[in-house]
Amino acid sequence: MQKLLSLSAVALACSATLAQAATLNVYSARKEALIKPVLEQFTEQTGIEVRLLTGNGNALLARLENEGENSPADLFLTVDAGNLHRAAEAGIFQPITNDEVLKQVPSYLHGSDNLWIGLSLRARPIFYAKDRVDPTTLKGYESLADAAWENKVCIRSSDNIYNQSLTAALIEHWGEAKTETWVEGLVSNFARPPVGGDRDQIKAVAAGICDVAVANTYYFGLMQTSSDAEERAAAEKVSIFWPNQDEFGTHVNVSGIGLTQHAKNKAEAEQLIAFLLSPEAQAWYAATNNEYPAVTDVEWSETLQAWGEFKMDDLEMRYLGENNADAVKLMNRAGWR
Repeated sequence: MQKLLSLSAVALACSATLAQAATLNVYSARKEALIKPVLEQFTEQTGIEVRLLTGNGNALLARLENEGENSPADLFLTVDAGNLHRAAEAGIFQPITNDEVLKQVPSYLHGSDNLWIGLSLRARPIFYAKDRVDPTTLKGYESLADAAWENKVCIRSSDNIYNQSLTAALIEHWGEAKTETWVEGLVSNFARPPVGGDRDQIKAVAAGICDVAVANTYYFGLMQTSSDAEERAAAEKVSIFWPNQDEFGTHVNVSGIGLTQHAKNKAEAEQLIAFLLSPEAQAWYAATNNEYPAVTDVEWSETLQAWGEFKMDDLEMRYLGENNADAVKLMNRAGWR
């Protein structure tokens, strides 16, 4: 891992003596390999030890709720604005008050009342079969409901938070009635009942089960660099179409972090957030996860650059959580299982 930001570039909120004595507890829904190395670099540069607990995001949220004020957690890191919103609604977070931290990331990537902040971005575009689809026949997400794509669309189930957040974003852009009509058309175009994860949708396109699929780009990146030759071969057969470039842009979501309500080490926790938003840490973290940096002036990895530039939807992330219940209801009414 490249050398991360020097200690002098990270604003210290406490004395060196206190920093050395502190031990931060981080609950993370990201796998250990995707976060631990940068935490170790933080410890090396600051002397602040970090205890990392990884697990399923919903399970960690339930644990935080059960622990209440007795929780040792100082920070909670999870994926998707919908999940971050749920944590905020459950009273897990307290506001981030460090202005130096907050200004590093565009405000639309902050939670309501600055209860959490984005660390990286994942895009959710359309993937298409190179040998069967002319990308000029696609315009945006709305295209997937057109009759031309009957029996040609693959997407995972409606209980997946990524699809719920996409639908929630479309409700904000289009309104509930238009979005429900779109979901009904999408469901009628399914090539098969939703099954599997995002990589399975991309594999299905490669195998000819469907012609187009919706998936997060970081899964595609993992397939391109996979040790599994079949995954690499499948990735070679598909390409990315960036939807709605003439309008609001391609839907993006976040991995994000928040300061827990009962954090025992608030100053050090905000120091860690600042470290995670430093240019070097951002570049490493985003590249390791095949995601886009949340800090706008950080250079993209070679993998991301190869996919090309595109217009990202800059909808405030809070709407992905606030519209979630309506999104789930209309998805259920339309028969998206």
